[in-house]
Amino acid sequence: MKAATHDTFGEPVEVLATTEVDTPAPEAGEVLVRMTLSPIHNHDLWTVHGSYGYKPDLPGAIGGSEALGTVAEVGAGVDAALLGQRVAVAGVHGAWAEYFTAPAGGLLPLPEAISDADGAQLIAMPFSAISLLETLKAGEGDWIIQTAANGAVGKIMVALARARGIHLLNLVRRPEAAAELAALGAEHVLSTSDADWQERAAALVGDGAVSAIDSVGGDVSAALVDLLASDGELVVFGTATGAPMPLSSGALIMKQITARGFWGSRVSAELAPEDRKRLITELVTLAAQGALTLDTGGTYGLDQVTEAVTAARTPGRGGKILLRG
Repeated sequence: MKAATHDTFGEPVEVLATTEVDTPAPEAGEVLVRMTLSPIHNHDLWTVHGSYGYKPDLPGAIGGSEALGTVAEVGAGVDAALLGQRVAVAGVHGAWAEYFTAPAGGLLPLPEAISDADGAQLIAMPFSAISLLETLKAGEGDWIIQTAANGAVGKIMVALARARGIHLLNLVRRPEAAAELAALGAEHVLSTSDADWQERAAALVGDGAVSAIDSVGGDVSAALVDLLASDGELVVFGTATGAPMPLSSGALIMKQITARGFWGSRVSAELAPEDRKRLITELVTLAAQGALTLDTGGTYGLDQVTEAVTAARTPGRGGKILLRG
């Protein structure tokens, strides 16, 4: 079968290549999935680079961690009724291939109302977003501030907060990104490149936000603390700039702010089964109703992996890049 593989860690555009490899066989409790579409996530690229929490065995590592496809074969102990079902799955290894194996218990059968493109990216980023929202102090009627609001998780958070009645202040770094997000229906969008953005943000959140989500780092992190209410929380979800966070000890002390990180993989692994089912059900319902929009920035064949990765790394792209099986 064809697969996007790498023999060394490094820049994905340089080390990834399309190769012919053996088709895997499902073990007990697993299924073999014929891949239809698989997204290129940032964490997939970090894995190829060797800078993520998970490091695959080399050489011959196959990229990709989420996909939509059709169950082609079942392993021992798996219900044969799954054969032929269209399913989504995340948290797997080797999804950038014509076939990959996955635990049968992790499959999400999809209703016809959800398109292939939406289904292929329905779990990883949306589930990270909804899991993050679930851990926040903020509830209905409260304010949350998020940076990188024009990113995949940011756009998903817009839909989730709206569905739960939570006020959301969306911060981006460019006026063009603010206009794009507003055109998609997001409210309360500010560009941190505007000189008066902090004053306008303070006017919106009133007595302060309950929670702030930072995916950028650098000076904006300190500004978020200033916009939080007493006993508020700053949650670090990512670091687009890689810059240190110059937080004011005075503000942290006087307002008793909590600062913590959020790693979706760990939170997902520790989530109780009943909570996972409830959150997945919420996501599927929103997607089927058209209330959760998952943008696609282009689809490429497995033999175009270099072009696909280049597109995925292009700043300002309109949506998630997908690989076609």
